[in-house]
Formats: sequence, structure tokens, C-alpha cells
Amino acid sequence: MSPALATVDAVVVGAGQGGLAAAFFLERAGLEPGRGFVVLDADAEPGGAWRHRWPGLTMARVNGVHDLPGFPLGDVDPAAPAREVVPAYFAEYERRLGHPVRRPVRVLAVRSAGPRLLVDTGATRFAARAVVNATGTWTKPFWPHYPGREGFRGRQLHTADWAGPAEFAGRHVVVVGGGVSAVQHLAELAAAGAATTWVTRREPVFHEQFDVDARRAAVAVVAERVAAGEPPGSVVSATGLVLTPEVAALRESGVLKRHPAFARVLPDGVAWADGSVQQADAILWATGFRPAVHHLRPLRLREPGGGILVEGTRAVREPRLHLVGYGPSASTVGASRAAREAVRDVAALLAGR
Repeated sequence: MSPALATVDAVVVGAGQGGLAAAFFLERAGLEPGRGFVVLDADAEPGGAWRHRWPGLTMARVNGVHDLPGFPLGDVDPAAPAREVVPAYFAEYERRLGHPVRRPVRVLAVRSAGPRLLVDTGATRFAARAVVNATGTWTKPFWPHYPGREGFRGRQLHTADWAGPAEFAGRHVVVVGGGVSAVQHLAELAAAGAATTWVTRREPVFHEQFDVDARRAAVAVVAERVAAGEPPGSVVSATGLVLTPEVAALRESGVLKRHPAFARVLPDGVAWADGSVQQADAILWATGFRPAVHHLRPLRLREPGGGILVEGTRAVREPRLHLVGYGPSASTVGASRAAREAVRDVAALLAGR
């Protein structure tokens, strides 16, 4: 049977921070939910990527949760798990919006179909005049290539798979990655009685504080890459590490003793180019994520440098498509701002401007 065809003005793909903000602004712009626009989300319940964070990530340890437009998060228990607090906040936000997010609905492909974009979910195809893509990065964990990685006999896992340190008590874990997640994993592992080796490609940069100017500078680095048509990298990777009391204590204890990238993976550990070896029971890849944009491949958006060129949020090669949470807007603050900008352009497009 052929998929059902539904005609709408706009489709929002993803119901995380950016997608929910886009829904709010689309309704404010006069589009009718359900008929004028729809929001599609692949998860079975509200919460976006926050539903999948590890149990030890408390609200005190997250980089920040920006308020969704029109409904602030308010005061929360800093010791509460982020994967409980934020999904509950998103669920309440959806309830207040008053129209359902369609889930679980996975977008398989977005194609150009004359004057409209065709959003294919398998069961239904939505013919839309504009698409706001807010699919984030969590579903695309990045596993770097190292010679010998396939032959490692121990446990390999990514931050996306991290459920806590309990299984590693008394074992040696090599943690790869220079971001906040890697540091938090190291702290949890040390507290659980695991031995660790911290490996990063570059020397970590620690800041006494991460102020507005530093944040803007980090966003600018990612924006320059996107403007050049290169893969964006992440805002988080450009921010360095804030020297909180917890981080300072980890440095003092030796947990945050950094080792340079190893040359290859052995069946029972890792080896550096100088011949030194570290035996290991597990390798934890805290190596970040990449934009989840595989469903956009039929639009042929990639530049020679490998990235998608955007102006504001609008894809240069397909101006009916807006990318929210891509590149410089891949943060809770940036996603909400980008959603407002995207909807402003979508409203202008629908009005014929």
C-alpha cells in the first residue's frame, strides 16, 4: 500500500529543545497545529536526548538547560538526575502547547517534490512548503578509527551507552575524549573504585570561569567552520573545561592526568607510538556526536568540505529547509534562538516574501 499523503505548510522534525521552541513560534506566527504544521519525533516519550543521559548526570553537573519560550524551567533540585527533570519539563511544555507531538515517528527521508518538500515517514508522507530540522546529535555517536579497535577483547562503549560505573569497579578503563562528559565519566569511575587512563588528542584547556565572551568565542569557532562548508564540530569541544571545585579536586588527585592519543588498540589494551602500553579491561569513547542529518541526503546538501552550508538557519542549497541545533546553534540557548530565527524566515516564505 502507498503511504498516505498529508499536505501542510511546515514540518518540524524532532521534539527536543529546538523542535519544541519551533512549534511555539510557528503557532505564534499564526500557523494552525495539525493543519498548518506538524511536529514529528522518533522517541516514544517526551524529553529528546535528555531521556537517554546517564543516571549520574545530575542537574548540578549539566552544562545548562535553557528555558523553553513562554514557560521557564524554574528552580530544580541540583541533585536530581537530568534524565528525569528535563523530560518532565518537556512533557509539561508539550501539554501546555495543547497539541500533540506525533510519536514515535521516524523520518526516513526528505526530498524535493516540485514546489514542496516531501517528508517520508514510511506510513505517511508530508508535503510541506518548509521543513525545520531539529534532530540534534545524540543518535549519531562518533566512534573514531584506531588501528586494532575491532580486535579489542574487552568492553567498548560510547558516552551514548554509558549507564554508570558499577560494572567497572576494580577494573582499568581507558577514557578517550577531552570534553565535559569525559571528565564526568572519570569522576564516576574513580568514585566506584576503577582505575583510569585519560586520553585526549589535544592538551586540555582549563578555564577559571566560562563567561559570556568565552562562550561567544566558542560559538564563533563553530560558525566559521559552518560558513566554510566544513563539518561543524561542536560548541562544547570549543569551550574547554571549567575549573570547578570538583574538577580541581580531580586534577589534584591525579585522576585528570592526561595522556596523548595512543597509536593503536591491542587485544588487551592500548599502545603508544613510543612502545609504551597500557593494559585495559574497557575503553570508554567520550568522543562526541555528529549531526543526525542522514535523512536529508536526498537533498544533496553537502559541500566539498563535508558540511552543510547555512545562512542563519537556512540551508543554502535548499532554502525551504532550516537547520536548528546544527553547528553554532547546537546548545540549549542556541537552539531556542535558532528556532525563532527559522520560524521568522518560514513565515516570510509562506507569506510570499
